[in-house]
Amino acid sequence: MKMKIGFFDFAGCEGCQLTVMNLEEELLQILQLVEIVEFRELMSGTAEQIEIAFVEGSICRPGDRERLQRIRQRSKFLVALGSCADNGGVNALGSDRTPEVLRQQVYGSDLPHLYTETPQALSAVVEVDYRVPGCPIDGHEFLAILQALLLKQHPELPSFAVCVECKLAEYPCSFDYGQVCLGPITRAGCQAICIDGGGHCRGCRGLIDNPRTSPYHQILEQHGLSVEEILDQYRTFNVNEKSS
Repeated sequence: MKMKIGFFDFAGCEGCQLTVMNLEEELLQILQLVEIVEFRELMSGTAEQIEIAFVEGSICRPGDRERLQRIRQRSKFLVALGSCADNGGVNALGSDRTPEVLRQQVYGSDLPHLYTETPQALSAVVEVDYRVPGCPIDGHEFLAILQALLLKQHPELPSFAVCVECKLAEYPCSFDYGQVCLGPITRAGCQAICIDGGGHCRGCRGLIDNPRTSPYHQILEQHGLSVEEILDQYRTFNVNEKSS
């Protein structure tokens, strides 16, 4: 019997699910081992019970909590797929405003059916077993995590910072170009793709373990950055983790 898996979406751009679909040949190989029984972007079917639920998006709309709880009840494992599901993502930027103010600022009118509560990560509502971080996720990391689950192993995420990947690739430091970079405290696994593209790390993969022990504060001091300046950068993806 193939393992039954499903993909579900809440508030988000669905870019993480698109990343899965873009795996193309790898996805066809996956289908030899698993049966996708729910995936709104690909099919209309449903199933009563599934082994793994990959859930994208944050929780902020009417009925989201109840729907997520139902998905949790019929799934053996629930995996947060991407930054919005993992830590609230960019959706959580509205956490410093009431839902009423947020609706007015975003849509120009008070639409009662949108944003009835502050956007939250999945873990604020249900127990999350595993997560695939990133905005969007890395397709090969998704495959590695799925493979671990198929082998009944515990998926492991990198415990070191993006700075390590950046230095291994010999990319120039973003700070040397006057850019505030969150690479020193952001979990690796993206192969420093933003730095490779000429940008800087915005922290979409969440914090490394024990970020306060990293040399990041020393880097900030060396470049004359204030606490407020770094928080402005940090909160883009990590409002829910700001106290860590």
